Amino acid sequence: MMIGSSSEWIQSSPEEKDLGALIDEKLNVTRQCTRASQKANHVLGFIKNSMTSRSREVILSLYSALVRPHLEYCIQLWGPPYRRDMELLEQVQRRATKLIGGLEHLSYEDRLRELGLFSLEKRRLQGDLIAAFQYLKGAYRKDGGGLFIRECSDRARGNGFKLKEGRFRLDIREKFFTVRVVRDWNRLPREVVAVTSLEVFTARLDEALGNVV
Repeated sequence: MMIGSSSEWIQSSPEEKDLGALIDEKLNVTRQCTRASQKANHVLGFIKNSMTSRSREVILSLYSALVRPHLEYCIQLWGPPYRRDMELLEQVQRRATKLIGGLEHLSYEDRLRELGLFSLEKRRLQGDLIAAFQYLKGAYRKDGGGLFIRECSDRARGNGFKLKEGRFRLDIREKFFTVRVVRDWNRLPREVVAVTSLEVFTARLDEALGNVV
């Protein structure tokens, strides 16, 4: 496409990088998921080949500091909507927990329980809800004032701080952070959402999520 009388052209691109995340022209984040899992697996492979210790303290510390950040960087922007992409990311944590001595014979779910970890899928939900809490409590007042709409209906039941769910023609919109988090927020109990402290909210949220399969 040519602009005005100049000879400058706007080049089309099948994908764009925003905040370090790859998103294609159809708002698909599969490439980003693949890229993140490859980077994380590369670092995990280095840890496996260079560390002789298989203690949980060593492996978990290295995984949390060097591997998981690749899987969760700016995740509210590109949270994977498709099960195949979720599984691609989850496989990295599966490999990491299997490196820990004495846990190899356990299932992935049992390894998570033994280590006191959430699955990456549940961690994404946790991150979404914490970000929503911060927006709603004014932590990002300048940028986030209009991201959510309070539910004003007198018939609202449950936590008493419900948000309004939007309706859209395109299913892809349902995967956007500001849309996908609303339903999960509305399901939280009152004692979780009614607090004003982020620290208290996080503690009560973790307890609530701990009861979710």
